[in-house]
Amino acid sequence: MIASKRANDPVWTSIYAYAQLPAELARLEELAHNLWWVWNPRAHRLYKALSPELWESTEGNPVMLLRQLSSEDIQRITSDAALMAELEAVYADYKAYIDEPADTERPSVAYFSMEYGLTNVLKIYSGGLGVLAGDYLKEASDSNVRMTAVGFLYRYGYFTQTLSPEGQQQATYEAQDFAQLPIEQVFQQDGQTPFVLEVPYSNHTVYCHVWKVKVGRISLYLLDTDIAQNSEWDRSITHQLYGGDWENRMKQEYLLGMGGVQLLTKLGIKKDVYHMNEGHAAFMNAQRLLDYVEGEGRSFDEALELVRASSLYTVHTPVPAGHDYFAEDLLGKYLGHLPQRLGISWGEFVDLGREHPGSDEKFSMSVFALNTCQEANGVSLLHGRVSQQMFAPVWRGFFPEELHVGYVTNGVHLPTWAAPEWQAFYRKHLGEDFIKQQTSEETWSRVQSVPSEELWDTHLTIKHRLIEHIRTFYGEKWLRGSAAPETTMSVLEGINPNALLIGFGRRFATYKRAHLLFTDLERLERIVNNPKYPVQFLFTGKAHPADGGGQGLIKYILEISRRPEFVGKIIFLENYDMRLASKLIAGVDIWLNTPTRPLEASGTSGEKAEMNGVLNLSVLDGWWYEGYREGAGWALTDKRTFTDQSLQDKLDATTIYDLLEKEIVPLYFNREGKAFSEGWVQTMKNSMNYIAPHYTMRRMMDDYFDRFYCKLAARSARLHADNNAIARELVDWKHGVLAHWDGLQVVSVSNDGHSIGSSGQRHTGSTETIQLVLDKGALSCDLLVELVDAAEDDKGQLKLVEKTPLRLIDSTGSRCTYELNFVQSKPGHFKRALRILPTHPELPHQMDFALVRWVALG
Repeated sequence: MIASKRANDPVWTSIYAYAQLPAELARLEELAHNLWWVWNPRAHRLYKALSPELWESTEGNPVMLLRQLSSEDIQRITSDAALMAELEAVYADYKAYIDEPADTERPSVAYFSMEYGLTNVLKIYSGGLGVLAGDYLKEASDSNVRMTAVGFLYRYGYFTQTLSPEGQQQATYEAQDFAQLPIEQVFQQDGQTPFVLEVPYSNHTVYCHVWKVKVGRISLYLLDTDIAQNSEWDRSITHQLYGGDWENRMKQEYLLGMGGVQLLTKLGIKKDVYHMNEGHAAFMNAQRLLDYVEGEGRSFDEALELVRASSLYTVHTPVPAGHDYFAEDLLGKYLGHLPQRLGISWGEFVDLGREHPGSDEKFSMSVFALNTCQEANGVSLLHGRVSQQMFAPVWRGFFPEELHVGYVTNGVHLPTWAAPEWQAFYRKHLGEDFIKQQTSEETWSRVQSVPSEELWDTHLTIKHRLIEHIRTFYGEKWLRGSAAPETTMSVLEGINPNALLIGFGRRFATYKRAHLLFTDLERLERIVNNPKYPVQFLFTGKAHPADGGGQGLIKYILEISRRPEFVGKIIFLENYDMRLASKLIAGVDIWLNTPTRPLEASGTSGEKAEMNGVLNLSVLDGWWYEGYREGAGWALTDKRTFTDQSLQDKLDATTIYDLLEKEIVPLYFNREGKAFSEGWVQTMKNSMNYIAPHYTMRRMMDDYFDRFYCKLAARSARLHADNNAIARELVDWKHGVLAHWDGLQVVSVSNDGHSIGSSGQRHTGSTETIQLVLDKGALSCDLLVELVDAAEDDKGQLKLVEKTPLRLIDSTGSRCTYELNFVQSKPGHFKRALRILPTHPELPHQMDFALVRWVALG
């Protein structure tokens, strides 16, 4: 028999063919590799016009789109005179923007963050923190700030979310193909050899490729350890955002902070101010200390003065449990070599990360940041206060409200988040220079005179686009996974542009209370099934893969959405990312936010809604606490009625139902024969007029310069002047004060010449003379002596009421007499004592040198 079948296995050669652009299209490649296109609608339209199909299939990635153009596509594009003319016009806009000289009046800034949400095609972000950082870089570019940023290029980024038929979140980590991203690898001067950053760890070296992201006029440098020079153990450092165990987190934060500063040094980049976005980057100051001690021969204390003077720490987390803490043995494994190099003991180094020095507490990255940064801030007015309370243990002897921890309320990058139709609307009605005037309420007030029809038509266009996106993008996917296609089609067709559309999109953490709307299902059913006044809800969001509670909420909402009474009325959209966010936030009528107060540090999704005329319904927490204006949205009170959270949830849910039934739904449908409600449009106008201008990233950027950057840069320059003369003077002064502080003695405390301590009763309007006599011994510094009044609040916490300084009336030898003629102006029950602090004109604030001596009055 003749064998008639025989074949060997094929040996395939991988071929990747991609478009070779002709010279006349080379500018498309240049534009694609600068993220300026992300927030430029005209550039968006240009790339989409090259091939609408490729633009959608690549999820709006111009680099990938250009690689996939066929020869026929290229011929068609180059033959299209109008399209080529548009390319020239867009490129001219780009060059005019890029070539504008940087602002040299403002200080330069180095910015460190674990994540950046710049575009959905560059998956190096997970949520609000990253999107905030990405918006900040874009505004730095628009404001022409001299900023350089540092982060990681994650091989797998954050996860892609899918949902099982049972509603269980499934996380898929997809490798990013760096060649298809709008990034450029950094090479040596020869242009051929990759630049490799060598970062020494305690007993080995980690190697990094470096990638550059052009964000308009500024540069973001990303570290990448997934290279052959590293062990498998180290290649995974930059695999996943917030991935792995605590040891991997330590390796990441070591690399971001210490490696990031080393990178800037290797690139010859030095900045006036160093800004860490969250405590993840706090080790940047450990490296900066090393640079002063080993690189310039400075003492540790002098180095610390210099590092602190130019450093800012922004905290985004409102609870201690949300901060990073490392066990001492793990800290020692990676940073055990540092103290000796810095000239301090291991105990002294670890104490820089402990609220209570000398204790056995874990090392807190946030406390280390506070102890190595002159300034710190929360991300909203309320969060600033919460942060003061949270960080109060770091500075014993001071009340939380006295602390130097300030705030800058987050904002959003308007050109990124305002839909193109709104941007055209703003230019038409608010002025061609609107972007430059975006923080002016007077400029925004012009919206009040715009015909209501035009404003509503703009909103309706975007709402229709959202609905079309849901039908096309999700429809096929839902049909494939549906056991009842007719139900799916009913849902898709039932999304009603005439309905009141309410959106909820954010990270599914339990404190965000996505479940709040479903507290009373019978009442919710009545709201969504009113045939005269249709209401629909769109939910979206991811839960962290390790957050079982958050994943349970997603499953719960999906189960409710499948009940017959809620089918098509409650819809969950999977895989929330920046692309979906931009469509959803702009296309709904109401943006819903229901966090457990005061756990929303700021939040920015509601601010994005503001840029699109979408109205907010939110708890008075985060930015809405200060942003809410009556007649421009709706708010749930910031006051707690119940300490039991389940009871508070029920009350808040009832409040939402009441607002919907009694105010929001009637207002939306009070159309009086028109296609829209005049009252609703007026509320939109009020929202744009009175709220939007105060929550742009431009305002936030200006606040950082006004409140922190300029102050830091000025003091840092002063301390560096004349070979660090003032820094060394401060170090000597602090050493002297510390050496003799315990020798300070209280000789006497008196009131009108008599010992204080009788009944303690006072009458309002009464006057007393308080006198304190001290023997300073060898202590030569000036002292601040204060009479401090405090009182307990309704929670039993002691709050500062008033502090009044005493005058130095006599100084003879080492004996000093301080006096105060005090008028009892306030009634109430107070705690009263005297407080003594050392002072120096070069201290930025009292917490910089927090020596405190309390003296009893009785």
